[in-house]
Amino acid sequence: MSPATQYLDVEQPFALRRGASLPGIKLAFETWGELNAERSNAVLLFTGLSPDAHAASSELDPEDGWWEHMIGPGSPINTDIFFVICVNSLGSCKGSTGPASINPQTGQPWRLDFPELSLEDIAAAAQLVVRHLGIEQLCTVMGPSMGGMTTLAWAMQNPQGARHMLVISSAARAEPFSIAIRSLQREMIVSDPQFSGGRYTDEAWPRQGMRLARKLGMVSYRSAIEWQERFGRDLQYRYPKRPFTMNFEVESYLEAAADRFIGAFDPCCYIYLSRAMDWFDASADADNLADALALLHLSSALVIGVDTDLLFPPRQQGEIARTLTRLGIDTRLEMLPSPQGHDAFLVDFENFGNIIGGYFRSIARQEFETQ
Repeated sequence: MSPATQYLDVEQPFALRRGASLPGIKLAFETWGELNAERSNAVLLFTGLSPDAHAASSELDPEDGWWEHMIGPGSPINTDIFFVICVNSLGSCKGSTGPASINPQTGQPWRLDFPELSLEDIAAAAQLVVRHLGIEQLCTVMGPSMGGMTTLAWAMQNPQGARHMLVISSAARAEPFSIAIRSLQREMIVSDPQFSGGRYTDEAWPRQGMRLARKLGMVSYRSAIEWQERFGRDLQYRYPKRPFTMNFEVESYLEAAADRFIGAFDPCCYIYLSRAMDWFDASADADNLADALALLHLSSALVIGVDTDLLFPPRQQGEIARTLTRLGIDTRLEMLPSPQGHDAFLVDFENFGNIIGGYFRSIARQEFETQ
């Protein structure tokens, strides 16, 4: 873990949305900037499925974070003004309690004995960190991809808990296409003989299942436009050719991405978080999305999407923005043109930085620069 990572140990039972509970949880988080005297400048950032809490570098850890160009002094989320909190998701394997953690009752990893997990649980756990830091109301709650879904879950749990909300490349619920992709990924993992019903070890790791799942994921994270522009039909010479594979450069790209991921994320954590995304539906307990979000008390919201996103297509960001506008919330929808598909928020820093930076500068002018 990053030397900048902090931990909150919650020793009392933590109830989960789908009926079970955990005897206690640990939450890993990092912060950037300083909380002002009024404790009014805090930004809570939820992550996508696989990132840890190390979203950006700091004095304690100069290594680049997964959103390095977005957070820091003078960056789009300017830590000279804002205090940023990023919490590793409950259910992850990056410091917070999850299926890879030790079950205190058995002394062994939880694995498939871990209770059913929801994004609502991840949101509720992150709020414990917010309260631990003495923050009564956030300036902004935000997140990309799975983190955008968790942002909506958090907002419904804390309808007056933030003054602003930013949802990036996300949706109020999973559509059949993205459910199908993630279902296939989970099937690839659990079908690997080394998965062994969740009883895998470091020596017998379900490498093939994780490798294939990551490759399928990478295909859905980018767009056909980018594949064509970036690789065309170029041949590859990095990897030995295999029967029916590893002839083209795009295949070597997927192989390299899989190699980096195989040992970096726990298989059970992956399938639990993936399933939690599929289960999420912001309007599940209401007649429609507007009713589900009706209690939100926000000064503004920004919803960002990408025109080539396969997993969270533009119509889903449009639904969120239209609903918030209908509720009387000052909402802006930005649909960015990018060939990089769903992953654009991780790589297209110019486009995303301009939009997100402008939003946070507007918040700063309204709330902090006039004080």
